[in-house]
Amino acid sequence: MQPFVYVGAPARVVFGSGTLDQTGVELAALGASKALVLSTPYQVDDAEALSDTLGDKSAGVFGGAAMHTPVEVTEQALEVIRASGADCTIALGGGSTTGLGKAIAWRTDLPQIVIPTTYAGSEMTPILGETRDGLKTTFKDARVLPDVVIYDVDLTLSLPPALSATSGMNAIAHSVEALYAKDRNPIISLASADGIRALAQALPLIMRDPGDKEARSDALYGAFLCGMALGVISMALHHKLCHVLGGSFDLPHAETHTIVLPHATAFNEQAVPDLLAPVAKALGAETAGQGLFDLAASLGAPLRLADLGMPEDGLGKAADIAVANPYWNPRDFTRDQVFSVLEDAFHGRRPS
Repeated sequence: MQPFVYVGAPARVVFGSGTLDQTGVELAALGASKALVLSTPYQVDDAEALSDTLGDKSAGVFGGAAMHTPVEVTEQALEVIRASGADCTIALGGGSTTGLGKAIAWRTDLPQIVIPTTYAGSEMTPILGETRDGLKTTFKDARVLPDVVIYDVDLTLSLPPALSATSGMNAIAHSVEALYAKDRNPIISLASADGIRALAQALPLIMRDPGDKEARSDALYGAFLCGMALGVISMALHHKLCHVLGGSFDLPHAETHTIVLPHATAFNEQAVPDLLAPVAKALGAETAGQGLFDLAASLGAPLRLADLGMPEDGLGKAADIAVANPYWNPRDFTRDQVFSVLEDAFHGRRPS
Protein backbone atom coordinates (compact mmCIF):
# COMPACT_ATOMS: atom_id res chain seq x y z
CA MET A 1 0.00 0.00 0.00
CA GLN A 2 1.33 3.41 -0.96
CA PRO A 3 1.54 6.06 1.80
CA PHE A 4 -1.30 8.58 1.69
CA VAL A 5 -3.00 11.40 3.55
CA TYR A 6 -6.76 11.52 3.91
CA VAL A 7 -8.71 14.48 5.32
CA GLY A 8 -12.47 14.00 5.35
CA ALA A 9 -14.89 16.85 4.64
CA PRO A 10 -16.76 17.70 7.88
CA ALA A 11 -20.13 18.53 6.27
CA ARG A 12 -23.27 17.00 7.75
CA VAL A 13 -25.18 15.03 5.10
CA VAL A 14 -28.89 14.17 5.31
CA PHE A 15 -29.91 11.78 2.49
CA GLY A 16 -33.31 10.33 1.72
CA SER A 17 -36.80 10.99 0.41
CA GLY A 18 -38.84 13.87 1.84
CA THR A 19 -35.83 15.22 3.70
CA LEU A 20 -36.65 18.77 2.60
CA ASP A 21 -39.03 18.80 5.58
CA GLN A 22 -36.01 18.64 7.91
CA THR A 23 -34.69 22.03 6.80
CA GLY A 24 -36.09 23.88 9.81
CA VAL A 25 -34.63 21.34 12.22
CA GLU A 26 -31.20 21.59 10.60
CA LEU A 27 -31.40 25.37 10.67
CA ALA A 28 -32.11 25.34 14.39
CA ALA A 29 -29.27 22.87 15.00
CA LEU A 30 -26.87 25.39 13.45
CA GLY A 31 -28.02 27.97 16.00
CA ALA A 32 -29.34 30.23 13.24
CA SER A 33 -32.55 32.20 13.62
CA LYS A 34 -33.24 33.56 10.15
CA ALA A 35 -32.07 32.23 6.76
CA LEU A 36 -32.04 33.82 3.33
CA VAL A 37 -33.13 31.28 0.71
CA LEU A 38 -31.08 31.44 -2.49
CA SER A 39 -32.06 30.28 -5.97
CA THR A 40 -31.75 31.03 -9.66
CA PRO A 41 -34.59 32.91 -11.36
CA TYR A 42 -35.71 29.58 -12.81
CA GLN A 43 -36.30 28.05 -9.36
CA VAL A 44 -37.53 31.10 -7.48
CA ASP A 45 -41.03 29.62 -7.05
CA ASP A 46 -39.57 26.59 -5.25
CA ALA A 47 -37.47 28.92 -3.12
CA GLU A 48 -40.55 30.95 -2.20
CA ALA A 49 -42.36 27.76 -1.22
CA LEU A 50 -39.47 26.72 1.04
CA SER A 51 -39.37 30.20 2.53
CA ASP A 52 -43.07 29.96 3.35
CA THR A 53 -42.59 26.66 5.18
CA LEU A 54 -39.84 28.21 7.31
CA GLY A 55 -42.17 30.98 8.47
CA ASP A 56 -40.44 33.48 10.75
CA LYS A 57 -37.18 31.55 10.31
CA SER A 58 -36.96 32.89 6.77
CA ALA A 59 -35.35 36.20 5.87
CA GLY A 60 -36.86 36.03 2.40
CA VAL A 61 -35.61 34.91 -1.00
CA PHE A 62 -32.80 36.06 -3.29
CA GLY A 63 -33.51 34.58 -6.71
CA GLY A 64 -30.64 36.01 -8.72
CA ALA A 65 -28.02 33.25 -8.59
CA ALA A 66 -26.21 32.95 -11.92
CA MET A 67 -23.88 30.56 -13.73
CA HIS A 68 -20.16 30.80 -12.90
CA THR A 69 -20.87 32.90 -9.76
CA PRO A 70 -20.37 36.46 -11.08
CA VAL A 71 -18.94 38.72 -8.37
CA GLU A 72 -21.53 41.41 -9.08
CA VAL A 73 -24.37 38.99 -8.27
CA THR A 74 -22.69 38.06 -4.99
CA GLU A 75 -22.48 41.74 -4.09
CA GLN A 76 -26.20 42.14 -4.75
CA ALA A 77 -26.97 39.17 -2.50
CA LEU A 78 -24.76 40.60 0.26
CA GLU A 79 -26.84 43.78 0.24
CA VAL A 80 -29.95 41.68 0.80
CA ILE A 81 -28.20 39.78 3.59
CA ARG A 82 -27.35 43.01 5.39
CA ALA A 83 -30.81 44.50 4.93
CA SER A 84 -32.67 41.36 6.05
CA GLY A 85 -30.54 40.50 9.07
CA ALA A 86 -30.12 36.91 7.87
CA ASP A 87 -27.65 34.83 9.87
CA CYS A 88 -27.61 31.81 7.52
CA THR A 89 -28.17 30.98 3.85
CA ILE A 90 -30.06 28.09 2.30
CA ALA A 91 -29.09 27.36 -1.31
CA LEU A 92 -31.83 25.49 -3.17
CA GLY A 93 -30.83 24.37 -6.65
CA GLY A 94 -27.78 23.36 -8.66
CA GLY A 95 -24.19 24.48 -8.88
CA SER A 96 -24.98 28.13 -9.61
CA THR A 97 -26.99 28.54 -6.42
CA THR A 98 -24.52 26.52 -4.37
CA GLY A 99 -21.73 28.73 -5.69
CA LEU A 100 -23.53 31.85 -4.54
CA GLY A 101 -23.99 30.41 -1.06
CA LYS A 102 -20.29 29.63 -0.92
CA ALA A 103 -19.32 33.10 -2.11
CA ILE A 104 -21.44 34.64 0.64
CA ALA A 105 -19.97 32.31 3.28
CA TRP A 106 -16.43 33.16 2.20
CA ARG A 107 -17.10 36.87 2.73
CA THR A 108 -19.23 36.66 5.86
CA ASP A 109 -18.54 33.32 7.61
CA LEU A 110 -22.30 32.76 7.76
CA PRO A 111 -23.33 29.09 8.06
CA GLN A 112 -24.91 27.58 4.98
CA ILE A 113 -27.32 24.79 4.16
CA VAL A 114 -27.38 23.42 0.61
CA ILE A 115 -30.30 21.51 -0.88
CA PRO A 116 -29.18 20.18 -4.29
CA THR A 117 -31.71 19.63 -7.05
CA THR A 118 -29.16 18.47 -9.65
CA TYR A 119 -26.15 16.15 -9.64
CA ALA A 120 -23.57 18.97 -9.60
CA GLY A 121 -21.71 17.68 -6.54
CA SER A 122 -20.23 21.07 -5.64
CA GLU A 123 -22.18 21.03 -2.39
CA MET A 124 -19.63 18.55 -1.00
CA THR A 125 -16.56 20.64 -1.79
CA PRO A 126 -14.68 23.54 -0.19
CA ILE A 127 -14.09 24.88 -3.71
CA LEU A 128 -15.36 28.19 -5.03
CA GLY A 129 -15.11 29.43 -8.60
CA GLU A 130 -15.95 33.10 -9.19
CA THR A 131 -16.04 35.13 -12.38
CA ARG A 132 -14.84 38.70 -12.61
CA ASP A 133 -14.26 40.63 -15.85
CA GLY A 134 -14.54 37.50 -17.98
CA LEU A 135 -12.04 35.42 -16.03
CA LYS A 136 -12.96 32.61 -13.66
CA THR A 137 -10.78 32.10 -10.60
CA THR A 138 -11.08 28.92 -8.57
CA PHE A 139 -9.72 28.35 -5.08
CA LYS A 140 -10.16 26.05 -2.10
CA ASP A 141 -11.00 27.30 1.39
CA ALA A 142 -12.58 25.46 4.32
CA ARG A 143 -14.82 28.46 4.95
CA VAL A 144 -16.86 27.79 1.81
CA LEU A 145 -17.69 24.15 2.62
CA PRO A 146 -21.43 23.95 3.39
CA ASP A 147 -22.28 23.05 6.97
CA VAL A 148 -25.28 20.90 6.06
CA VAL A 149 -26.26 19.21 2.80
CA ILE A 150 -29.82 17.94 2.50
CA TYR A 151 -30.27 15.44 -0.34
CA ASP A 152 -33.95 14.90 -1.11
CA VAL A 153 -34.45 12.40 -3.93
CA ASP A 154 -37.97 13.76 -4.51
CA LEU A 155 -36.55 17.10 -5.63
CA THR A 156 -34.72 15.44 -8.54
CA LEU A 157 -37.78 13.70 -10.00
CA SER A 158 -38.68 16.81 -12.00
CA LEU A 159 -35.14 17.37 -13.28
CA PRO A 160 -35.48 17.24 -17.10
CA PRO A 161 -33.79 14.22 -18.71
CA ALA A 162 -31.42 16.38 -20.77
CA LEU A 163 -30.24 18.26 -17.69
CA SER A 164 -30.03 15.00 -15.74
CA ALA A 165 -27.64 13.67 -18.36
CA THR A 166 -25.26 16.63 -18.41
CA SER A 167 -25.46 17.14 -14.66
CA GLY A 168 -24.63 13.47 -14.15
CA MET A 169 -21.70 13.63 -16.56
CA ASN A 170 -20.47 16.70 -14.69
CA ALA A 171 -20.51 14.68 -11.47
CA ILE A 172 -18.64 11.80 -13.12
CA ALA A 173 -15.94 14.28 -14.15
CA HIS A 174 -15.19 14.95 -10.49
CA SER A 175 -14.47 11.30 -9.79
CA VAL A 176 -12.51 10.75 -12.98
CA GLU A 177 -10.04 13.44 -11.95
CA ALA A 178 -9.98 12.15 -8.38
CA LEU A 179 -8.69 8.79 -9.63
CA TYR A 180 -5.47 10.31 -10.99
CA ALA A 181 -5.11 13.38 -8.75
CA LYS A 182 -1.69 14.06 -7.27
CA ASP A 183 -3.18 13.80 -3.77
CA ARG A 184 -5.39 10.77 -4.45
CA ASN A 185 -5.82 8.14 -1.77
CA PRO A 186 -7.41 4.68 -1.62
CA ILE A 187 -10.50 5.85 0.27
CA ILE A 188 -11.38 8.46 -2.32
CA SER A 189 -10.48 6.11 -5.18
CA LEU A 190 -13.04 3.61 -3.87
CA ALA A 191 -15.68 6.33 -3.49
CA SER A 192 -14.89 7.65 -6.97
CA ALA A 193 -15.21 4.27 -8.64
CA ASP A 194 -18.54 3.60 -6.93
CA GLY A 195 -19.83 7.07 -7.78
CA ILE A 196 -19.04 6.53 -11.46
CA ARG A 197 -20.64 3.08 -11.35
CA ALA A 198 -23.83 4.38 -9.72
CA LEU A 199 -24.26 7.22 -12.20
CA ALA A 200 -23.35 5.15 -15.25
CA GLN A 201 -26.04 2.62 -14.34
CA ALA A 202 -28.69 5.14 -13.25
CA LEU A 203 -28.52 7.76 -16.01
CA PRO A 204 -29.69 5.49 -18.89
CA LEU A 205 -32.61 4.37 -16.72
CA ILE A 206 -33.54 7.99 -16.02
CA MET A 207 -33.48 8.76 -19.74
CA ARG A 208 -36.03 6.00 -20.29
CA ASP A 209 -38.17 6.87 -17.25
CA PRO A 210 -37.46 10.19 -15.52
CA GLY A 211 -39.80 9.17 -12.71
CA ASP A 212 -37.80 6.06 -11.79
CA LYS A 213 -37.26 6.86 -8.12
CA GLU A 214 -34.75 4.09 -7.50
CA ALA A 215 -32.61 5.28 -10.41
CA ARG A 216 -32.92 8.85 -9.18
CA SER A 217 -31.79 7.77 -5.73
CA ASP A 218 -28.79 5.91 -7.17
CA ALA A 219 -27.84 8.91 -9.30
CA LEU A 220 -28.03 11.30 -6.35
CA TYR A 221 -25.95 8.89 -4.27
CA GLY A 222 -23.39 8.76 -7.06
CA ALA A 223 -23.32 12.55 -7.27
CA PHE A 224 -22.74 12.73 -3.51
CA LEU A 225 -19.74 10.39 -3.79
CA CYS A 226 -18.32 12.25 -6.78
CA GLY A 227 -18.69 15.59 -5.06
CA MET A 228 -17.08 14.24 -1.91
CA ALA A 229 -14.15 13.02 -4.00
CA LEU A 230 -13.63 16.39 -5.63
CA GLY A 231 -13.76 18.06 -2.23
CA VAL A 232 -10.62 16.40 -0.95
CA ILE A 233 -8.38 16.20 -4.03
CA SER A 234 -6.75 18.66 -6.41
CA MET A 235 -8.17 19.31 -9.86
CA ALA A 236 -6.24 18.77 -13.08
CA LEU A 237 -6.45 19.53 -16.81
CA HIS A 238 -10.12 18.67 -17.32
CA HIS A 239 -11.40 21.11 -14.73
CA LYS A 240 -8.93 23.77 -15.82
CA LEU A 241 -10.24 23.64 -19.39
CA CYS A 242 -13.85 23.80 -18.23
CA HIS A 243 -13.15 26.75 -15.96
CA VAL A 244 -11.52 28.60 -18.85
CA LEU A 245 -14.36 27.84 -21.26
CA GLY A 246 -17.02 28.77 -18.73
CA GLY A 247 -15.42 31.89 -17.31
CA SER A 248 -14.05 33.38 -20.52
CA PHE A 249 -16.64 32.23 -23.07
CA ASP A 250 -19.72 31.91 -20.83
CA LEU A 251 -20.39 28.32 -21.87
CA PRO A 252 -22.90 26.37 -19.75
CA HIS A 253 -21.17 24.54 -16.93
CA ALA A 254 -22.54 20.99 -17.02
CA GLU A 255 -22.67 20.77 -20.81
CA THR A 256 -19.06 21.95 -21.07
CA HIS A 257 -17.91 19.27 -18.61
CA THR A 258 -19.86 16.66 -20.55
CA ILE A 259 -18.16 17.53 -23.83
CA VAL A 260 -14.60 18.06 -22.59
CA LEU A 261 -14.44 15.05 -20.25
CA PRO A 262 -13.88 12.26 -22.81
CA HIS A 263 -11.10 14.21 -24.53
CA ALA A 264 -9.22 15.29 -21.40
CA THR A 265 -9.57 11.74 -20.09
CA ALA A 266 -8.25 10.19 -23.30
CA PHE A 267 -5.28 12.56 -23.22
CA ASN A 268 -4.36 11.57 -19.66
CA GLU A 269 -5.18 7.91 -20.21
CA GLN A 270 -2.08 7.59 -22.36
CA ALA A 271 0.01 8.34 -19.25
CA VAL A 272 -2.01 6.67 -16.47
CA PRO A 273 -4.16 3.89 -18.01
CA ASP A 274 -3.99 1.88 -14.78
CA LEU A 275 -5.48 4.70 -12.71
CA LEU A 276 -8.32 5.16 -15.19
CA ALA A 277 -9.07 1.45 -15.53
CA PRO A 278 -11.99 1.69 -13.03
CA VAL A 279 -13.70 4.13 -15.40
CA ALA A 280 -13.46 1.78 -18.37
CA LYS A 281 -14.67 -1.09 -16.17
CA ALA A 282 -17.68 0.85 -14.87
CA LEU A 283 -18.64 1.76 -18.44
CA GLY A 284 -17.93 -1.66 -19.96
CA ALA A 285 -15.61 0.01 -22.44
CA GLU A 286 -12.21 -0.69 -23.90
CA THR A 287 -10.88 2.69 -22.79
CA ALA A 288 -12.09 5.33 -20.35
CA GLY A 289 -12.11 8.14 -22.91
CA GLN A 290 -14.15 6.18 -25.44
CA GLY A 291 -16.49 4.89 -22.75
CA LEU A 292 -17.25 8.40 -21.52
CA PHE A 293 -17.88 9.65 -25.06
CA ASP A 294 -20.19 6.73 -25.81
CA LEU A 295 -22.08 7.20 -22.53
CA ALA A 296 -22.70 10.87 -23.31
CA ALA A 297 -23.82 9.96 -26.83
CA SER A 298 -26.20 7.29 -25.56
CA LEU A 299 -27.78 9.84 -23.20
CA GLY A 300 -28.37 12.27 -26.05
CA ALA A 301 -26.04 14.78 -24.40
CA PRO A 302 -24.20 17.43 -26.46
CA LEU A 303 -20.89 16.26 -27.92
CA ARG A 304 -19.53 19.39 -29.62
CA LEU A 305 -18.39 22.69 -28.12
CA ALA A 306 -19.53 24.24 -31.38
CA ASP A 307 -23.11 23.44 -30.42
CA LEU A 308 -22.73 25.43 -27.18
CA GLY A 309 -21.78 28.56 -29.08
CA MET A 310 -18.02 28.27 -28.65
CA PRO A 311 -16.34 30.26 -31.45
CA GLU A 312 -13.74 28.23 -33.32
CA ASP A 313 -11.41 31.22 -33.39
CA GLY A 314 -11.55 31.27 -29.59
CA LEU A 315 -9.86 27.89 -29.19
CA GLY A 316 -6.42 29.45 -29.36
CA LYS A 317 -7.26 32.00 -26.68
CA ALA A 318 -8.64 29.23 -24.47
CA ALA A 319 -5.44 27.21 -24.88
CA ASP A 320 -3.35 30.28 -24.04
CA ILE A 321 -5.30 30.92 -20.84
CA ALA A 322 -5.16 27.25 -19.80
CA VAL A 323 -1.36 27.06 -20.03
CA ALA A 324 -0.75 30.53 -18.56
CA ASN A 325 -1.66 29.32 -15.07
CA PRO A 326 -2.01 25.53 -15.39
CA TYR A 327 -3.22 23.04 -12.82
CA TRP A 328 -1.04 20.03 -12.02
CA ASN A 329 -1.77 17.14 -14.38
CA PRO A 330 -0.59 13.49 -14.48
CA ARG A 331 0.65 14.07 -18.02
CA ASP A 332 2.72 17.09 -19.02
CA PHE A 333 1.25 19.12 -21.85
CA THR A 334 2.12 21.88 -24.26
CA ARG A 335 -0.03 24.66 -25.57
CA ASP A 336 -0.41 22.83 -28.89
CA GLN A 337 -1.56 19.66 -27.14
CA VAL A 338 -4.18 21.61 -25.19
CA PHE A 339 -5.33 23.20 -28.44
CA SER A 340 -5.65 19.72 -29.98
CA VAL A 341 -7.79 18.51 -27.05
CA LEU A 342 -10.03 21.56 -27.39
CA GLU A 343 -10.26 21.12 -31.16
CA ASP A 344 -11.41 17.51 -30.77
CA ALA A 345 -14.01 18.66 -28.26
CA PHE A 346 -15.09 21.47 -30.57
CA HIS A 347 -15.81 19.08 -33.41
CA GLY A 348 -17.11 16.23 -31.23
CA ARG A 349 -14.64 13.61 -32.46
CA ARG A 350 -14.77 10.27 -30.71
CA PRO A 351 -11.43 9.66 -28.90
CA SER A 352 -9.24 7.21 -30.80
